[in-house]
Amino acid sequence: MTFDVLTDAIWTCLATEPKTVVDPKNLPSDAEWLRARVPGTAAGALADSGVTDWATHDVDALDWWFVTTVALTPDGSGTGTPLRLELDGLATLATVWVDGLEVARSRSMFAPVIAEIHAAGAQVSIAIRFESLAGRLAKRMPRGRWRSSMIAQQGLRHIRTTLLGRAPVYGTLPQVVGPWRPIRLLVDPKLTDVVCRTAVVGTSGVATVTARSSGPGQSVVVELGSIRREFISNGTAFEATIEVADAPRWWPHTHGEPVLHPLRVFTDGDLVHESDVGFRSIEVDRTAGGFDLSINGVDVFCRGVCWTPLDPVRLTSDSDALYASLQRIRDAGMNMVRVVGTLVYEQTEFWSHCAQLGILVWQDVMLATTDPPEDAEFTADLDAELGALFGSLSGNPALTVVSGGSETLQQPTMLGLPAAQQSITALERTVPEALRRFLPGTPYVLSSPSSENGDVHTHSSTGVAHYFGVGGYLRPLSDVRSARVRFAAECLAFSIPPERRAVERFFGSANPAGHAPEWKAAVPRDRGASWDFEDVRDHYVRQLFGVDPHIVRRSDPERYLDLGRAAVSELIGACLVHWRRTASSCAGALVLMARDFEPGAGWGLLDVDGMPKAPWFAAARASAPVAIVIEDDGLDGLTLEVVNDSPVAIDGELRVVVHTETGPSSAASSSAVSIDPHSSLVRSLDSLMGGFQDFNHAHGFGVRTYDAVVAELVDSDGRRCASTTFVIGGAARPQQFDIGLRAEVVERASGGWEIEISTAATAQYVCVEFDDGEPSDSWFHLAAGQIRHIAAKNRTTDRVPSGRIRALNSAKGARIEPPRS
Repeated sequence: MTFDVLTDAIWTCLATEPKTVVDPKNLPSDAEWLRARVPGTAAGALADSGVTDWATHDVDALDWWFVTTVALTPDGSGTGTPLRLELDGLATLATVWVDGLEVARSRSMFAPVIAEIHAAGAQVSIAIRFESLAGRLAKRMPRGRWRSSMIAQQGLRHIRTTLLGRAPVYGTLPQVVGPWRPIRLLVDPKLTDVVCRTAVVGTSGVATVTARSSGPGQSVVVELGSIRREFISNGTAFEATIEVADAPRWWPHTHGEPVLHPLRVFTDGDLVHESDVGFRSIEVDRTAGGFDLSINGVDVFCRGVCWTPLDPVRLTSDSDALYASLQRIRDAGMNMVRVVGTLVYEQTEFWSHCAQLGILVWQDVMLATTDPPEDAEFTADLDAELGALFGSLSGNPALTVVSGGSETLQQPTMLGLPAAQQSITALERTVPEALRRFLPGTPYVLSSPSSENGDVHTHSSTGVAHYFGVGGYLRPLSDVRSARVRFAAECLAFSIPPERRAVERFFGSANPAGHAPEWKAAVPRDRGASWDFEDVRDHYVRQLFGVDPHIVRRSDPERYLDLGRAAVSELIGACLVHWRRTASSCAGALVLMARDFEPGAGWGLLDVDGMPKAPWFAAARASAPVAIVIEDDGLDGLTLEVVNDSPVAIDGELRVVVHTETGPSSAASSSAVSIDPHSSLVRSLDSLMGGFQDFNHAHGFGVRTYDAVVAELVDSDGRRCASTTFVIGGAARPQQFDIGLRAEVVERASGGWEIEISTAATAQYVCVEFDDGEPSDSWFHLAAGQIRHIAAKNRTTDRVPSGRIRALNSAKGARIEPPRS
């Protein structure tokens, strides 16, 4: 029977000065050993011992040892037993000893290491030395054709390791050193390296299982759903194919059901592999410089975030925590995450959860900004890394796109190098050849961003873009139209303040915002730049609201942060609405980034604890599978588009009411609509209202009459499928003392509580704060006389909800009143 004897192993780790201990027999027993988690990192062990100040801990400056001793069998037997040591990831320059004998070396953090050995006794001792990376980087190495602006240590181009902890833009995080991925010691394994490849052939799903067998004549049972087949291996290479007739397809959750099929592989009665696989087809249309993805023949607008590891110190997260974080992304209507080439490949559970939740994954190869070497050693390491990665992802339907890295081509482009000097063998040969071997048919992008039609790689109107026109380049909001983005694999990066509760928790009050060192530590800044992303946010506060953010900060730091939250919400919401429209040429937008690495105003739409910041709600409203989006088309007036990404037709009514500053006007309409699956309906507000009325005041005939538009889609059962409120006249509104905000707890007909929010005058960016739990929506507009019902999620008690609401354009907020008796 095959089993892993390291399941309950106790690991310890020790830091030593570089090269002072190079053999495990010389390790001092009386040194200050730390308990270590495996998988885990040296920084994780330090954090578990109480270290929090990473600015004073240079993990790369030392050698690190991780050791353990385990019994092979409970009865103490085991001499001569075949063993297979599998190390899924060692960061980075590592040597492995078993029972004092060197059995393996690794030069890559991302390539697994395997050692076939035999037991020397009843126990096995494992020792791993991680060489100081600082020492290796101190040696002279060949220069690249260009310098990376992201990192100071240009020698990192030669080393297959993460930039996390080594690129200042990610803050004061520790470097990644240690056995960051699982280690297994398998006793007498009979079947290893199991891989399942899936394909759609006609209406059938075809699964091909390959593995390495210990020898011919071995019985292997493969179960795929309800299908069970027994095979006999012919040699050391095993292969079996199972066809599933009329196999249901896997879909992104926005467009259908993410159907999975359980796969189990047995040999000699032992379960040796278990996973879920899916059947789906992927195509990409690159016509005229586009990048339009379709799943199962249906065009998909991809929206989501660039993923960030939940624990950037240990790089391994609890499976339930991973699921909860991905579920939050799904529940926000987002359907894609991108694993960025500056960080790390994600753990197995991440991929399982994405497949289960119906989330598409854009996977970068871990290459970024540097000039990858072309020597045989680097190429071999990269090829081994790709083989392991692509093999592990075979059969997982969540994998959608593979990119050759992050900004790998952008860096030489921005330095002005001609196209002939930007050729990179790793991107043009090594990665695509590995992809063809392991994942044929998977869409490949040279790099993110890149253009494959001969245009400049940094142009946003062709290929895959990183769009920061609205953002770091301080372009006006109108740039989102003129940029003509085709697919933004990265966009809309801002220094986003967390909500007030988080600010008070980590900083005591809003006073440190904008200037205190502990606040500024989390604000992203490009290396060498004279500005940071808080300056970017302040610029847009000034442009959108017509105030000097620095003056506001001096007198009212809470309002300063609220203006920043609202500005980013306005920008992200407006850009996503535009890109979601059929009239836009954009096929996808992934916001940088999902979550902050540390407390403060980072790029994340979620804070360091995974709680939503203000723009999260704007992104969620624009991303809903069934949504109404409204955009100001200038002299053409306001345009409404009802988007139905779901697989079900919607028959119902589109109800639209135009409001003045004090309440609903007589301008209202109710239209019967029928919206097919995976389609949309476009109407101008003028046509819905029966004629031209200059609702957006674009023609400027007289004083502006209207202040907001409320639209909702109600199905034939009277259920509200989608709704939106569009405020007319722009973001700059004077702050009034009291606009008549009111919030009251009411009991739902189905049981439980929610709050009913109303306002006497137009309320701009209404923020809902519960004392317990979080709101189902927040930072939304409310037209005069409109009523919204908001639920409290993730509560810890059953008590009646309490808290406060406030609006950006009202000095006076309101307490959430208890239900009327």
